[in-house]
Amino acid sequence: MKSETVLRSPQAVFTLASLLILAGGPAAYAQGYPAKAVRVVVPYAPGGGSDVISRILAQRMSELLGRQFVIDNRAGANGIIGTEMVVQAPADGYTLLYVSSPHAVNPSMYRKLPYDTLKDLTPVSEVAIASLVLVVHPSLPVRSVGELVMLAKARPGQIDYASGGSGGSPHLATELFKKMARINLNHVPYRGAGPALADVLAGQVQIMFSSSASALPHIRSGRLRALGISSMKRSEVAPDIPTIAESGVPGFEAVTIFGLVAPANTPRAIVELLNAAVHKAMGAAGVGESLKALGADVAVSTPEGFGSVIESEVKRWGELVRALKLQVE
Repeated sequence: MKSETVLRSPQAVFTLASLLILAGGPAAYAQGYPAKAVRVVVPYAPGGGSDVISRILAQRMSELLGRQFVIDNRAGANGIIGTEMVVQAPADGYTLLYVSSPHAVNPSMYRKLPYDTLKDLTPVSEVAIASLVLVVHPSLPVRSVGELVMLAKARPGQIDYASGGSGGSPHLATELFKKMARINLNHVPYRGAGPALADVLAGQVQIMFSSSASALPHIRSGRLRALGISSMKRSEVAPDIPTIAESGVPGFEAVTIFGLVAPANTPRAIVELLNAAVHKAMGAAGVGESLKALGADVAVSTPEGFGSVIESEVKRWGELVRALKLQVE
């Protein structure tokens, strides 16, 4: 996803709703909500960066609101299975959905979804934003984005790139990179980022856009070579890695936005309370540092702001998916 929202520092995430929580407590603000545990559906497999961030959020939300926010991993079909489960849940604030890039890509990637992404879910807040790192196996004779582009043009369609599956951030980032650099790379999809990265490390596939958290240990050990970062500015975690935009592909940006949504028609008071809790949770001591270790940054918003981001991302990635004929049944 491309970020369209304002990034806020952990020290600047207090909202009016946050103050109401502090002053009167959740019971005074949303008629006793939450009175029981809240399920947060994560439509991806456990263990990845997305899952880890969701657990950081859930732990802090539990501490703030006095009830357990329980992570429920429901992976499958690029996030569709878990999303449909939340769409069908009661709109009472006790079933929430943690989303990332596929949420905005699926409407154009799949010809038919069992729900309407924009109408059947209510945005709560953005949570975090993360960039990707373009890495290559050291056997590939390139040391910069420019050299990779030159090699790919000399060997069109002969260089493979890995991704954790069609429609995910690494897949779309690479397709955008191909389009903007005017090169042809061959897509090798895997069932998850872990197996994809393993084959790049083994030299079975040459290229991958990987999460910073997964790639950096291997970059530092020399098992992978970093060519560029997908954000418009360099990462604080690895400032020596140039951006792809500054390395020969001007304007390139492909970042992942993580956020929280609820079923449509969830009461506004509950949405506002959850939004305030997200702001406060992500601004808690140590959270920013934990996210940086995962290659991510805190990014929070109003419900309306996150809704605008989702809408713009659906349009942005939809144009790319349709132009490249990436739709699947």
